Amino acid sequence: MELQRVCMLCYSATGVTEKAVAVLAEELAAKLQLPLERFAFTKPMERREYSFTSTDVVVVGTPTYAGKMPNKLLPEFQSKLRGNGALAVAVVTFGNRSYDNALAELCSVLETDGFRTVAAAALVGRHAFTDELGYGRPNWSDSFETKNFAKRVSDKVKRLTDIPAPVQVPGDAAAPYYTPLGTDGQPVKFLKAKPKTHLSRCNGCGACVRQCPMGAIDPKNVSNVPGTCIKCRACVRKCTKRAKYFDDPAFLSHVEMLERTYTEPKDNEFFL
Repeated sequence: MELQRVCMLCYSATGVTEKAVAVLAEELAAKLQLPLERFAFTKPMERREYSFTSTDVVVVGTPTYAGKMPNKLLPEFQSKLRGNGALAVAVVTFGNRSYDNALAELCSVLETDGFRTVAAAALVGRHAFTDELGYGRPNWSDSFETKNFAKRVSDKVKRLTDIPAPVQVPGDAAAPYYTPLGTDGQPVKFLKAKPKTHLSRCNGCGACVRQCPMGAIDPKNVSNVPGTCIKCRACVRKCTKRAKYFDDPAFLSHVEMLERTYTEPKDNEFFL
């Protein structure tokens, strides 16, 4: 099987998924001795149509949101990626709770888009909601594991002489989303929660506007969030004045539940 390049494409609101996917893609390109091309898919203007060919190996990544792919981004992955027989490595990151059905869903989407999935990975990363879960991950040890996996993927790809069977991963692509729970163990709803702004701290620099992957923040008035917020907290993390915050009770209760329950470090999982 003649291959010409390795490609990397991921949605990564806070940079964690991009960091994890980059380790795998860079090492895979090195082992295959192929050039690496990166394709952005995070900001609204970056999510355009991308078409690949059977001479490509494409590493595709997304974070896990509520146990599946981010629901607001799912249509973008379904409609804007064209595999045309390209080999694919599916990668999801998860914030030390569980990736549930996210990897199964991503593999299914890629196969439907015309990719041939040859490998997959679920990698632990810092949780979007809190630094208390997965802080500092992916770390050196995670990168070491991922690089070893990239070598195994390279070896598999080099041996291919025909179209491979889809990689088998746990989970159900059609399963419902995980139901968030509060500290009392009861379901909580915070779909309408949006970031607030400490006006006394905000200097109007617009960093939050530039970082929002949904284009939800009004550039003329950064305290106004008329668009859809997916609670990635990119605006909170990127604000140098600490002017952005969430105060929705249901959201904060869920975050506290996560911090209490999922402190034990989880392992990365790899599939060939």
